[in-house]
Amino acid sequence: MDGLPITSPVFAALGGKSPEVLFSALNTPCYIIDEGALERNITVLRGVAERTGAKILLAQKAFSNFATYPLIARYLDGTEASGLFEARLGAEEMPQREVHVFCAAYRDDEFDELLKYADHIVFNSPAQLQRFGKRAKACGKSVGLRINPRCSTQEEHAIYDPCADGSRLGTTRAVWERDMTDELIALLDGLHFHTLCEQNSDALERTFAAFEAQFADVLPKMKWLNMGGGHHITRPDYDIARLEKVILRAAEKWGVQVYLEPGEAVALNAGFVATRVLDVVENEGVTTAVLDVSAACHLPDVIEMPYTPPLLDEGEGRTCVCRLAGPTCLAGDIIGEYRLSRLPATGDLLIFGDMAIYTTCKNNTFNGMPLPDIWLRKKGGKLERIASFGYSDFKMRLGNDGAPRD
Repeated sequence: MDGLPITSPVFAALGGKSPEVLFSALNTPCYIIDEGALERNITVLRGVAERTGAKILLAQKAFSNFATYPLIARYLDGTEASGLFEARLGAEEMPQREVHVFCAAYRDDEFDELLKYADHIVFNSPAQLQRFGKRAKACGKSVGLRINPRCSTQEEHAIYDPCADGSRLGTTRAVWERDMTDELIALLDGLHFHTLCEQNSDALERTFAAFEAQFADVLPKMKWLNMGGGHHITRPDYDIARLEKVILRAAEKWGVQVYLEPGEAVALNAGFVATRVLDVVENEGVTTAVLDVSAACHLPDVIEMPYTPPLLDEGEGRTCVCRLAGPTCLAGDIIGEYRLSRLPATGDLLIFGDMAIYTTCKNNTFNGMPLPDIWLRKKGGKLERIASFGYSDFKMRLGNDGAPRD
């Protein structure tokens, strides 16, 4: 497609250069992580940490391309994991940094191995704390409990609201009063809440006020407070000053070490997906370009969130409307409808932006679709392939000799 001058922060890392010039030699579809954009993000996060004393962790559930961990480790304080494998990845690939773990429910047959990697372990319920807390403390781990402050700030994405009625995530004050004993409270070093999703700091301010009002009697006993993720700190319109005000209030009033664990903010607008048009079909007045990239397989958050990812050369002033879709048999394998400067043609190279997050860590091989290569675009512009996949990667997920793999 014909590119236009790039003004959106989503595509700023391209520097106004034509995608054909930058990426024409790459086999598509492929992911491209931009090292320069990644470093700009983590520089912003480091600034927040230095001004407030907060510690900031990489939430690996959103971005876990460990080839970039040596760079990230220079700016951030560690990793956050959702289970055993992410904890091990953080410990192995970002050594000498903290490893924090939260899981809605831990497995007994994995917990001892998890203790080898984790520094902080957060439990979801008093029952889980009762079952595993003493084992964690005996190994010298810092123990926390996730709190549900019952303060919903989600308006667009209810599926991501941990404070929704009946949520399984976190301990409400009512449950605390019912189930928390003095013995369990004595196990705790900290509290954790995670209620946000792609939000600004005003939502955190409201959440912290609700949390503080409910747990002011408990906070003096705590060493740390983890405010979770969902903070879009590296977005251009994010109110960093308000974020820092909340952090400083918590640290100074309650004497706690504050942690944040954003995932999206680390790699926001720091990656692309390059794809080519395989065919263009028209049916009942709808023009659809069938791409070699699949929403269902390669961009699953597009369907799950759902959202329409940004596309280079798309905009309100364009006059050609086209639906972009994947090649699988799933009728709903649709990425979105776009307004373009011209209709795409077979062979055209298209670039989706903000594709570092929730892509490589969530993709799959439905329909036998190959997994795309992953490239790292170095700060000088050099492209380095950091992962390549083939038939064996598809087949191994469906059967092996029965022996577990490390």
